[in-house]
Amino acid sequence: AANGVYGTSVVTTVTSQNTLGVQEVLELPIALIESQIDSVLTDIGTDVVKTGMLYSSDVIRSVAAKISQYDIALLVVDPVMKAKGGAKLINDEAIDTLRNVLLPMATVVTPNAPEAQDLTGIVVDDIDSAREAAIKLVELGAKSAVVKGGHFDVGPATDVLFDGEEFRLFTTRRIAVSYTHLRAHETDSYLVCRLL
Repeated sequence: AANGVYGTSVVTTVTSQNTLGVQEVLELPIALIESQIDSVLTDIGTDVVKTGMLYSSDVIRSVAAKISQYDIALLVVDPVMKAKGGAKLINDEAIDTLRNVLLPMATVVTPNAPEAQDLTGIVVDDIDSAREAAIKLVELGAKSAVVKGGHFDVGPATDVLFDGEEFRLFTTRRIAVSYTHLRAHETDSYLVCRLL
């Protein structure tokens, strides 16, 4: 709200998780997910859609169909695939569906290094390999890609943006914290925003 955005959400999956990890994942019925999307988009509307945890191929295809149905022009795909502790937040079959169905619809895709590796097959462990993965993500159909560098072992945290033509780096210092497991993008399954 402070940045002029009114956020609404659609829940696709419910997890049991704490600072120790993810204990259970429950996907909601497709009809309920679709009903939530319809409820938001036929009332408040949206200017930008951001996806998050989409656990299965069926959910990904359903969300993609709704994005097409409502002619969503601006789509941010955050491919939430693993929790900090390593628990899988997407099943194996769904990775291919994400790559082949949702990625080509993306205005921007925003994987962290392990997610970029899972999507491209490129080991992402530094800025050069992040650049290589970003190029591959655009080749897979995304209009642009931001490979997040928080997982790199050395140096400041550097995100790599590739817009299909040129690169831009976003660098910030690292901040030491004790617990990072419960991050917003792991619990926000699907987000639609109305710009104020």
